[in-house]
Amino acid sequence: MKNFLVIGNSIKEGVSSVCKRINDYVKHIGGSCTVITGYVNKEDIPKDVEVAVVIGGDGTLLQASRDLMELDIPLIGVNFGHLGFLADVEAEAVEDMIDRLFADDFTVEKRMMLEGIICRDGKSISSMSALNDIVIGRAGVMGVLDFKMFVNGIRLNNYKADGIIASTPTGSTAYNMSAGGPLVKPSAKLIVMTPVCPHTLNTRSIVFDKDDIIEIEICAKKKSEQGEDAYVYYDGDLATPLFNSDKIIIKKASTYTKLIKLDSRSFLEVLRRKLNNNEDSQA
Repeated sequence: MKNFLVIGNSIKEGVSSVCKRINDYVKHIGGSCTVITGYVNKEDIPKDVEVAVVIGGDGTLLQASRDLMELDIPLIGVNFGHLGFLADVEAEAVEDMIDRLFADDFTVEKRMMLEGIICRDGKSISSMSALNDIVIGRAGVMGVLDFKMFVNGIRLNNYKADGIIASTPTGSTAYNMSAGGPLVKPSAKLIVMTPVCPHTLNTRSIVFDKDDIIEIEICAKKKSEQGEDAYVYYDGDLATPLFNSDKIIIKKASTYTKLIKLDSRSFLEVLRRKLNNNEDSQA
């Protein structure tokens, strides 16, 4: 790989200097490099780009995965965040990272994504994909969300909860983990549904097959002051309001995110290191 795209989070301090280091080093050893900070316009990306280096944190990489979703460009993340489950290269190691990319000394993992389709009055009104999760949350600060869940056209259950998380295996270490959901090996192909603060004693996470189609119908009877009953979030961003009787269909997306991995350690080793580092930082 010799043709680089660098995507930097302009908000984080120090990112611009790392962008410059990568740009200078790639060109010094004979490659080409395009640097973009902030929002990515696909028209600004050269046709010959072979890899996108994303500098910021997991949130920045999630945004880049959506921006580049249809371009089939593999991503590698440089961590400026806290945990960094996705962006696992540290800033001081970017020259070594570039050397290994030039030498094709890496592996590529295809990560499953989810697609969420919002339906209103029997018509599809929007569609969006996510690498980590699709979350449906309540609109009112003190309200409770009422919804029905159908799987492959069969009614599964009614829920009263603050919300529900539909997670990919990649996203199992994000909001899903915080809500008590199971941790899943990122290479798996499945969908995890985890309710958020359910108002029952027997509601647990459910793991579905990758080909299952999940439909959630909003059935709250009281609207918030703004008129919305709930919001749907894609990777913690891109909030879209949902109204009474709206439905959201969640299924495996037709596209994948390709992540470049330099670390040969197993998922369990990386998980132990990340979680231990998080505990140390809070001590």
